[in-house]
Amino acid sequence: MSEPRMKIVLVTPEIPYNTGAIGRTCLALNLDLILIKPYGFSLDEKAVRRAGQDYWKHVSLREYNDWADFLAQENPVRTALYFFEEHGAQSVYAPDYDPDGYLIFGCESKGLSDDVLSGMEDRTFHLPMRNPAVRSLNLANVATAVIYQAMRTQLGG
Repeated sequence: MSEPRMKIVLVTPEIPYNTGAIGRTCLALNLDLILIKPYGFSLDEKAVRRAGQDYWKHVSLREYNDWADFLAQENPVRTALYFFEEHGAQSVYAPDYDPDGYLIFGCESKGLSDDVLSGMEDRTFHLPMRNPAVRSLNLANVATAVIYQAMRTQLGG
């Protein structure tokens, strides 16, 4: 049996730098990166490679044409799905994360669509922000904070 391995899922990412930076974090922690099309850029763009530096070629990457394709091919267990949205019902600190779980993030400008979130209200989480003057945080920063929180028991924290 193989070692548990979390998966980071970016649904329709728009900014190549964020995708590259998240890919680099995935590689550092031995996680899979799953990208769901359409993208707002080409994976061949220099910005993706620059953010991921020379590590991008080593990222464990899978791509899917859309959300339905992802669900059909990955066939994830519902309790292993964790959706992250600015107004998620629970804090990222609430769950005990499945070591084989899917941490799912939406695109930078719109987040996750209603189709993706439908029926998943109890699986939706937010990263707390104390100052209401801040509308949102950078996707790569949020993903990194969430990933480390989700892996805290695996990393010895």
